[in-house]
Amino acid sequence: MFTGIVEEVGTIRELRFQADGAAITVAANKIMSGTDQSKIGNQKSKIDGISIGDSIAVNGVCLTAVRLTPDAFVCDISEETLRRSAFRKMHIGARVNLERALAANGRLGGHIMQGHVDDIGQMISKTPSGNGFEISFSFPRALERYLVYKGSIAINGISLTIAALEKESFSVAVIPHTFSVTNLGELAPGDPVNLETDILGKYFERYFQLGLAGNPKNSPENRKTESKFTVEYLTEQGF
Repeated sequence: MFTGIVEEVGTIRELRFQADGAAITVAANKIMSGTDQSKIGNQKSKIDGISIGDSIAVNGVCLTAVRLTPDAFVCDISEETLRRSAFRKMHIGARVNLERALAANGRLGGHIMQGHVDDIGQMISKTPSGNGFEISFSFPRALERYLVYKGSIAINGISLTIAALEKESFSVAVIPHTFSVTNLGELAPGDPVNLETDILGKYFERYFQLGLAGNPKNSPENRKTESKFTVEYLTEQGF
């Protein structure tokens, strides 16, 4: 699980495309600084660095470190991930947002993220707004039902809030700090970005799809006990 609070911007050192996926090498300083150099090539590293097998969000995509070097980590990318993300359009030298998985005692500073990218959007415009920027993105029509005004959205692994929502685009307000410690400042109109919508909306949708929110007689499973999780109940709770 991730929070969308980027720890570091790394650089793609190598990106090899294969018939069934790809392999990526990412150079990093901060997240590699606690890694036990004596155990690189073995199996484990210090707990405050990276271990082989650790999950790392790379531009918002949850990948697994399969090999370590003194200043980089290597991950395999599945064919499904290539289809769903912007990795297939990336290149050596591109800078990527990095976040290690949330520790049990860590702060949930952004929002709950899985690193499971839903689809690809495109940057439309970047406009100065106060000390920061307002950045607009297009999104695939299939994601429309998961986007909510003032709701959370992950863009290239960054936890952001939707400040304006249109039929085919949304905008986010970016403060100077976020702009300076992520790769948002390097985006140009037309550039692809990884989008992950809020997981809570997907669970709500699935619950209603299965007919669990209403009379069980109308559900495919024809359950014998009526669910208390109804539209009326949600209204009473302030939803």
